[in-house]
Amino acid sequence: MKKSSAQLTKHYTPERLIGRQVIAVVNFPPRQIGTFKSEILVLGLPDTDDQVVLLAPDQAVPNGGRLY
Repeated sequence: MKKSSAQLTKHYTPERLIGRQVIAVVNFPPRQIGTFKSEILVLGLPDTDDQVVLLAPDQAVPNGGRLY
């Protein structure tokens, strides 16, 4: 399990994220964000209010797959 400092509170609660597949970069070195160490970069796009909407596969895929 890895941690990320992504700001997702507008559209997502912690309960809604559990078990969800998302697209993320996992081979970057950890980065210190204030007092928090972020270990992955979760990918998303801004909506019309500049809030993050997660990128995710549109069907189930094996966890840990490479992005082509």
